[in-house]
Amino acid sequence: MPDRSMPEDPSSVRKELERYRLVVTELQGKIRQLEDELQTTTAMTEMPTVVVTRPELHQTLSRLLNKIAMIVQASEVVIMLYQPEAGELVVLPPSLGITDEQASQVHVDPEQGVTGLVYRTGESAIYNDALNDPRTLKDKIALLRMRNGICVPLTIKQRDEEERIIQERVIGVMHACNKRYEQAFNDDDVRLLEMLAEQAAAIVSNAQIYIELTEEKARLEQTLETLHAGVIAVDVSGRIRLLNRAAAQMLGISALSYEGQQLTAVVSNEQVADLLHNSLADQTEIQVEIGSAADRRIYKGETSLMRDEGKLQAIVAIFNDITEIRQVERMKTAFVSTVSHELRTPLTSIKGFISTLIDDVDNLYDDETRQEFYGIIDQECDRLTRLISDLLNVSRIESGRALDMQLSEVDLHKLAGRVLQAQQQYTTRHKLINEVPTDFPLIEADGDKVYQVIDNLIGNAIKYAPEGGNITVAAEDEGGTIRLDITDQGLGIPERHRDKIFERFHMVDDDVEHKAIKGTGIGLYLVRHLTRAHGGDVWLASSEEGKGSTFAVRLPKVAQESEQAGI
Repeated sequence: MPDRSMPEDPSSVRKELERYRLVVTELQGKIRQLEDELQTTTAMTEMPTVVVTRPELHQTLSRLLNKIAMIVQASEVVIMLYQPEAGELVVLPPSLGITDEQASQVHVDPEQGVTGLVYRTGESAIYNDALNDPRTLKDKIALLRMRNGICVPLTIKQRDEEERIIQERVIGVMHACNKRYEQAFNDDDVRLLEMLAEQAAAIVSNAQIYIELTEEKARLEQTLETLHAGVIAVDVSGRIRLLNRAAAQMLGISALSYEGQQLTAVVSNEQVADLLHNSLADQTEIQVEIGSAADRRIYKGETSLMRDEGKLQAIVAIFNDITEIRQVERMKTAFVSTVSHELRTPLTSIKGFISTLIDDVDNLYDDETRQEFYGIIDQECDRLTRLISDLLNVSRIESGRALDMQLSEVDLHKLAGRVLQAQQQYTTRHKLINEVPTDFPLIEADGDKVYQVIDNLIGNAIKYAPEGGNITVAAEDEGGTIRLDITDQGLGIPERHRDKIFERFHMVDDDVEHKAIKGTGIGLYLVRHLTRAHGGDVWLASSEEGKGSTFAVRLPKVAQESEQAGI
């Protein structure tokens, strides 16, 4: 039933329209403020699909449609926007006077109907006899029960500083349909609707910019919070604009919002505060150590200046944790020095005995002494060969090349015996015991690599038991796998090193006794990769400082090559 209430007084309508203009102006001002704050600009020609999803914007648009219906005395008001993805003009919710189901069925090709005509030409149109007007789409007219209507373009206008229009773009159309009291629409209605449509276009455009800016701000804040690098931003007055979670953790403070607080009131570390304060004097990078002696972290801090139109707005400092990098650099330096020593020692010994034998032209040494010299030279050559083989295998692992496997049946009792016999020649303080049963099952493996595994673990046990003691190799049949245990009575491994002992170049050097022990730091690293090349693994089964350690190796009875071998 049509609404037959009397039309409102024209003066009251003008007042409502003026009040609405003020609301729109206020909304535009807030949006411009947000744009300035985020330093973001959106080109008109790049405006994406518009979807008004925020409740407050949905309500603003709904109030606008009600005002339009009141002013032009229309029963239905619909906004249709062009969506590039679909290539059609579709209804933008909310709509006035039609259901959501009806709105979902209204989508128009830009080349069709009065909707397409207005969108293409940018010229408004009146259709007071909708059913017989050749420009209308009859199925849409029937669906919405449209008797008459006005269609005006939704145009975004870009203005210069003097409010002159420098660019226009049509983003859709607005329909006002079925004028009340069975009346027809006229040119005055068109002019009113065009003016209101301009305001509607501004709201739709600004609403989308607002949504994009707030979503982009939220994404940026979320990204900064999840960064592993610490980020601190302060303005020129020294007030914090941003301090992310990683920076709070670095400084040992709560992960709260410190925005607006003075940097000096929040950050007690003088190096960090000085870096930000002195950035204007080109001090743009520092290295700062934070934490206790037992858990000290090293951070590299760099700053950047944020400017807007040449004016300094803020200083941003980014702190990256370089503790591991510095540790690897230190270990690599120690590794080069140690390898040089490890290579030089056997070569010096070989050179000395060879020179002695060459200089013995008068045969001062008997055959037994000569054989002893030859044996020492042979042992030192084996020592060099093992070291070079370890270095080559580490190089292959680091380059990502899988270790070559030469599989055969391996007798672990005999293999362990060979290793212990060879290692026993280097020590008189230790008793090396083979507890692998003589009837222990054969396994399929690369014998040379399993030899290297046991040899490195026995060598480690001898090295880290400087006072001597028993070193035992035991074995257990687990069914589809076997387990080897290498146990010593040495110094043990401090708690804080136990998770790192299989890393390359890592050396235990907590005390004087440990520091006196030299090595390359690649033995256990290589052992892990050699066992994983078989589809097995190695781990520290137990350790007690001052009493010794047990390393356990698990190998499958049938080798299963693992991709981890080439990591």
